[in-house]
Amino acid sequence: MNIIPDVNDKNNNVASDNSPAEGDLQTYNTLLQLWQAENPIKTIKLQFLLASNAGLLGFLSLQNDNLTLLATGGFVLNIIWLLSIGRTSLFQKAWKNKLDDIAQQYPDDARFQILNITFAEKRAPAWLRVIGGVSSRYYLLGTPAGLAVAWLAIAIIRL
Repeated sequence: MNIIPDVNDKNNNVASDNSPAEGDLQTYNTLLQLWQAENPIKTIKLQFLLASNAGLLGFLSLQNDNLTLLATGGFVLNIIWLLSIGRTSLFQKAWKNKLDDIAQQYPDDARFQILNITFAEKRAPAWLRVIGGVSSRYYLLGTPAGLAVAWLAIAIIRL
């Protein structure tokens, strides 16, 4: 069962004229695609962040003389990742805000309520709502921030 309306399906009560709703639906679908495209980008960035820090940790045991330099490099690297992931998260949030603005104009039209999952979330088990309810922005931005602080602490201790 396809729960996402197909905007190209003429039998799906999609307006075929140039009504405001049709224009808004096209805008909504474009924004939805942009919003969805950010999820794998954030995941890949987080994976590279973790891999690059793992690589630095590998060098940590080899570097006795240049530990401060290595730790400073780790700090800078994580600040760059923080800014990069933050920008991606910002764009995704901006697109979500625009999607919500359009959806509010059509509260009774299911085509604009695809991202309204409040009812479905309430039916999920409580433990899953708690664990899954943590916004990805917290760990996506918290991880590079925490690692940057850790690398900075190592650099300061080794001065």
